[in-house]
Amino acid sequence: MIDDPAQSRPAAARTAVTLLLGALVIGTLDIVYAMVFWHFKAGVPPTRILQSVAAGIYGKASFTGGARTAAIGAALHYFISLCIVLVYWLASKRFRILTERPILYGAIYGVLVYFVMNYVVIPLSATQRGKFLFSWVALTIVVHAFLIGVPAALSARAVKSGR
Repeated sequence: MIDDPAQSRPAAARTAVTLLLGALVIGTLDIVYAMVFWHFKAGVPPTRILQSVAAGIYGKASFTGGARTAAIGAALHYFISLCIVLVYWLASKRFRILTERPILYGAIYGVLVYFVMNYVVIPLSATQRGKFLFSWVALTIVVHAFLIGVPAALSARAVKSGR
């Protein structure tokens, strides 16, 4: 029997919407965390947080780019969030356990994302690293585990269950 492509379109659209919503959730949770932390720690405005994401491409020049580099930083941030969700979803298609135990494996994945971003992606970018701040690192690992990894896993699970 040949599959009807017209019947697979609604499922593909649901999958895309679910994964995009997952990316929107983790991207928003992550950037709000960064904005709140740095506001209370050092009075850093939200625009500067978004510009710090754009610094991955523009380096120090991102901080003089105003709203334009802040918007680019936001777009980059949500693109990275989408990639995070897509990687988990693709892995979950191969390894069922990832959607069967989304809290455990999502948290592990979130910590892995933290290490990949901080020890592979950021060092390869134009961003200049600041000094080590224990409170930032410790909280960020927890945030990556539970506000990034777990929602990414739950998004993959929602796709699998058709919700």
